[in-house]
Amino acid sequence: MPVATVGIGSNLGEPVANCRQAIQLLQRSTDFQVLRVSSLYYTEPVGVRMQPWFVNGVLLARTDLVPVEVLRALKAMETYMGRKPAERWGPRLIDLDLLLYNDRVYEDEELRVPHPRLTERRFVLLPLLEIAPDAALPDGRRLQHFLEHVADQDVRRVD
Repeated sequence: MPVATVGIGSNLGEPVANCRQAIQLLQRSTDFQVLRVSSLYYTEPVGVRMQPWFVNGVLLARTDLVPVEVLRALKAMETYMGRKPAERWGPRLIDLDLLLYNDRVYEDEELRVPHPRLTERRFVLLPLLEIAPDAALPDGRRLQHFLEHVADQDVRRVD
């Protein structure tokens, strides 16, 4: 069964609680079998800088869904939690992203996997490598290499 790598983030309301609620929704879902969950991290915003810091994490889950179905399931969870369409890279109640799907490359008008900015984001790489230290892109490049070269971004583990 394929493994989906899901990024989780929030910076509105109670971000830690929002991320934990999203994790619980994924754990209770019949579409996902959660294997590992990273720690949560406080992270400096990227893109739109004048907004509250985010809380981010990553989880790995087995699924029978194909990538676009994973995306739709994640978007349905965001809607269930109260996310409304808003500014790109702006504040959000919850954000669930499909980062990797086994070692597959997938692209259509809705989705690109691997996530196009995965290798540029310390707030994704740190929690992902915490739970999957040997994680790699479909072409075999290890994500640890990118973490060593990613631009500085303040990321602090939630206690």
